[in-house]
Amino acid sequence: MTSSATQPKMSRMLPALLLVLTVFGPISMDLYLPALPALTQELGAATSVAQLTVTACLIGLAAGQLLAGPLSDRYGRRSILLIGVLAYVVTSLLCAFSPTVGTLIAARFVQGLAGGVGIVIANAAGRDVYAGSQLIRFYARLTVVGGLAAIVGPLLGGFLTTFTDWRGLFVFLAVAGAAILAFIVFAFGETLPGDQRTSGGFGHTLRDFATLLRDRVFLGAVLNQGFLYAALFAYLSGATFVLQDVYGLSPQWYAAAFGLNSAGFMVFGHFGGRAAERWSVGGTLAVGVGVTTVGALGLLIAGVIVVPLWAVVLALFTLASGVAIASPPATTIALSGYPQMAGTAASLLGMARFGFGGIAAPFVGVAGALSILPLGVVTTTSAVLAALACLLIVRPRHHAPEPAVTTASATTP
Repeated sequence: MTSSATQPKMSRMLPALLLVLTVFGPISMDLYLPALPALTQELGAATSVAQLTVTACLIGLAAGQLLAGPLSDRYGRRSILLIGVLAYVVTSLLCAFSPTVGTLIAARFVQGLAGGVGIVIANAAGRDVYAGSQLIRFYARLTVVGGLAAIVGPLLGGFLTTFTDWRGLFVFLAVAGAAILAFIVFAFGETLPGDQRTSGGFGHTLRDFATLLRDRVFLGAVLNQGFLYAALFAYLSGATFVLQDVYGLSPQWYAAAFGLNSAGFMVFGHFGGRAAERWSVGGTLAVGVGVTTVGALGLLIAGVIVVPLWAVVLALFTLASGVAIASPPATTIALSGYPQMAGTAASLLGMARFGFGGIAAPFVGVAGALSILPLGVVTTTSAVLAALACLLIVRPRHHAPEPAVTTASATTP
């Protein structure tokens, strides 16, 4: 744990800043979703090709975390974070001025690479300064603020589409990134002291990866989150076409429906953290997987028979809420056992979440914009695989758990 002598000078602002950093992924994904059909038409792209702009960002977010986590374990959190956020601002502008869908897909991948830095640093820096129940509570709040960003993103995107086009939305992302960069410069002190950093080069990083992946508990938590987030990002990619093209919602009403589901993500993310802290980490994870499966089955039924709009929205709400319940306990299981390589562990967890999501997202458009069935198949398959991954978490780790204490100078979020 970090001693009080090495805590950031503005430690009271640290929890808020770490929460802000989690906005990168959701805001990059969600802000332009209401304009995705218009983007598809303007660039003359097929639905499945336009959805690759979502996939490219997801894969970039996964790869960015995989790179930034080990680098932050070696060189510290602050310097890696500053580089990542600056690159995010630049690549957001590149997205805004992309002339073709192919150029936009490439720019979105690089934007995702940069955005992934903020997500992995938030998880790793939180592990630097919190432990025990404070750590569970912190990860629950990361889930909640991710849901808040998911609400603000599409609502704000739907509002901005009344004044600007999809290019203007990316300009807005660049401005938001610049504001976060200024916040980091003034509010983020180093959370990983030099004597706690890893040494060695690429070979050492590979050995750390091997150590983590040999731990069946860690592997089970990572696979569980990867498959659950595959279901979640399939929903993010496909819901805009289902609700707008199949059910005829306007971008503004789509944003409202999306905001309702994201509100569920926030509320049940908070519930998941509290339940894991006060009841059972493993039990809360199992409940989250079960709720996700119920929502996915609802979407599968909607793909087979005609159901009213409210039933589809309810299924999406249930799916998102289940993922939120599972996220805090799974994150705690994955990261609590490895304080000495928190960045590397967080990078593998983030890579699974966004990488699996990036793989799953394009499949929801294989039957065109007017079919719900692929979304139901992808989400149900993902939920079942997430449940199977839980079987790896039944055996406890052999090393002793870290005491449930936190540093005196760390501010509880």
